[in-house]
Amino acid sequence: MATKHEQILDYIESVPIGNKISVRSIAKALNVSEGTAYRAIKTAETQGLVTTIERVGTMRIEQRLKGKIENLTFREILKAIDGEIYGGTNGLDKLLDKFVIGAMTLEAMVRYITPKSLMIIGNREDAQELALRSGAAVLITGGFSATQAITKLADELALPVLGTTYDTFTVAAMINRVLTDQLIKKEIIVVGDIFQPLAKTDYLLNTQTVHDYIALTKHSDHSRFPVVNKQMRLLGVVSGKDVLNRSDKTPIEKIMTKDPMVVRKNNSAASAGHLMTWNSLELMPVVDNKLQLEGVISRKDVMETMQMAPRQPQVTDTFYDQMMGSLQVLKNELPNAATLAPESMGFEFVVEPQLVNSLGTVAFGVLSEVVVDSCQRLLNERFKQNAIIEQMDLHYLKLIQLESHLLIQPQILDKGRRFAKLDVSVYANHVLCAKAIVNCQLLERK
Repeated sequence: MATKHEQILDYIESVPIGNKISVRSIAKALNVSEGTAYRAIKTAETQGLVTTIERVGTMRIEQRLKGKIENLTFREILKAIDGEIYGGTNGLDKLLDKFVIGAMTLEAMVRYITPKSLMIIGNREDAQELALRSGAAVLITGGFSATQAITKLADELALPVLGTTYDTFTVAAMINRVLTDQLIKKEIIVVGDIFQPLAKTDYLLNTQTVHDYIALTKHSDHSRFPVVNKQMRLLGVVSGKDVLNRSDKTPIEKIMTKDPMVVRKNNSAASAGHLMTWNSLELMPVVDNKLQLEGVISRKDVMETMQMAPRQPQVTDTFYDQMMGSLQVLKNELPNAATLAPESMGFEFVVEPQLVNSLGTVAFGVLSEVVVDSCQRLLNERFKQNAIIEQMDLHYLKLIQLESHLLIQPQILDKGRRFAKLDVSVYANHVLCAKAIVNCQLLERK
């Protein structure tokens, strides 16, 4: 049977989009205390089911799903362009899926305007009205204001009419940047994307015994379990080494490891993998900010995800992608190949104009990323292992000028199961320009 908290969340989810809700109305409708209703509304806000608008109240909105470009709302557009709202405030949290520039006749506009779109236009009242009646929001550029008739229509239809002092071209570029940022965020895999939720998680209560632990290991594929109290607050973890040579009647809370390492759903999968590999953990609890258990994440899932990530289609490029696009494996023979060990590679890199500092030489941060990427690619291609850089000592010996053709030679000095140390030499026109010692943590690949 669902708890009162879960019943309230189900009720909120059933409320039509755009309708207002309140603590008092929910408490009355479901016969619960106002305190219980308030806590459920806060949870719903965290889950993206509702939002609180100043001077309006709490409203039911469309739930935002991570990984979809439709995650962008008109409120976020308003913030990005530093604009103002003329009408249709109740529609600010509606979702946006495209924008249209209204540099055309009314007849031509009709085919492009669709619901959930944003019409970017100047002070053309007839075009603004057409957009609103077609289900689209309006962004008025050039510092023009909305007429009283347009404002009234926007309020009636709950479609935002926004204003900005920027011109149409600048606004379109700013919105395109917001969309690009959304796509980049989509590509970053976080714990919440791959963790095992609480409903599928095996755990033990602190009042249970070693006998219960043994029974649970037979039932599941794991030997490490979170330990919680009756309120589902994480107290510790218990594993096989904790129960070794213990009586079946020994309480779990007496032998568990307290204050265990945990992750949260918004942590990146890479950071979780780093912790689990370095500390030899096969399983980690996933908790919220109040240390309530939300599920677990396994090292196997993290490693498989990181291995598959490079194969996923690239949606958009980050600055890092654009910068590293110039780093290519050297196809010609290395100038000093005789001195290199077999576990080495050579890379070519061209210093392009956007990669230099004010002096016209390669930026130190760019050089650092080139060195790091060359080490990671060497370990990945030669040993099929992913690497996280833990420390780098980089010496910039000579200035590297614009349009220089660089040769980067990473070479392994020492390598273990979990670590690698590399020596990296950077040449420009056969002259040594930089040296680095790089320490990496290696992540196994399942």
